Amino acid sequence: MKDRKKARRISWLILGILCLILAGATFYLQWFALQACGNERGKNIEASYDFMYEHYPFLRHWVDSLKQTEALRDTFIYAEDGTRLHALYLYADTTTAHTAVAVHGYTDNAVRMLHIAYLYNHDLHYNVLIPDLRYAGLSGGTHIQMGWKDRCDVLRWMHVADSLFAPDKNGTDMVVHGISMGAATTVNVSGERQPPFVRCFVEDCGYTSVWDEYERELYNRFGLPPFPLLYLTSWVTELRYGWNFKEASPRRQIEKCNLPMLFIHGTEDTFVPTYMGDSLFAAKKGIKAYWRVPGARHADAYLKYPKEYTELVKNFVGKYNIPKDMNNLPTGK
Repeated sequence: MKDRKKARRISWLILGILCLILAGATFYLQWFALQACGNERGKNIEASYDFMYEHYPFLRHWVDSLKQTEALRDTFIYAEDGTRLHALYLYADTTTAHTAVAVHGYTDNAVRMLHIAYLYNHDLHYNVLIPDLRYAGLSGGTHIQMGWKDRCDVLRWMHVADSLFAPDKNGTDMVVHGISMGAATTVNVSGERQPPFVRCFVEDCGYTSVWDEYERELYNRFGLPPFPLLYLTSWVTELRYGWNFKEASPRRQIEKCNLPMLFIHGTEDTFVPTYMGDSLFAAKKGIKAYWRVPGARHADAYLKYPKEYTELVKNFVGKYNIPKDMNNLPTGK
């Protein structure tokens, strides 16, 4: 009898320890994915400028001139929950309705989208607004939202951009362009009811769902299957923040998109694999185009082919249709 009681106590003790380990691992994974990774890089504005000047040297002179003339400006809004949100914006060099909203990626910020701002503002003469998503740059927030609830904030920023840039208040002609998590955000936005001034979208290397991306990263980083840790982390995220990893699905959102979309994805992308871009493209109905960028890794398409990237975007957003010279560009197909 004593041996049975002892064995039972040991079993309960082991079970308790396992539960504590699992709970600790769950909260650690959530912290690591939604807070720790973004805190240092996404909030470090100065280091972000240094990074951009190192990788895109042509930006330094352009940004310096913008700052000297106070053309690169800050604006703030408050979300419905009281969170203070920040964006950079700049006017085109001529009065125009053409406007781009550029959305940054995971652990990035508005500064790290200045190469896309350069494309639209310097090369295409567009007005540009670049929001800091929550928990990035000068925006508030308690965690990275992985592009899901961010879609609501970006929709608000689109209205802000329209009010800033609309000539004579007649409305803008707007493109939303996102990279990585910003691409996922863009696709999530595309599945919502659109304001009348939105014309098209550009998504560059976005993932199919937060669940799909985290499942891959959990295995690649830690060698772990999704059960039980990813299930628990998604559940805890829903309890704490009101959304879960399966719900956050650009793949489902894109099925509701009725506007033209340009897809860009590197063939050597191992962080968000190319098959995710293929899947999003296949799910999109209506006007669309797809550039599978040969040899490009994650979010490197513009870095690798800046002229071709610019020309493709120019043609697509200019016509809101498949560019006629698509076959002249390097392609992975």
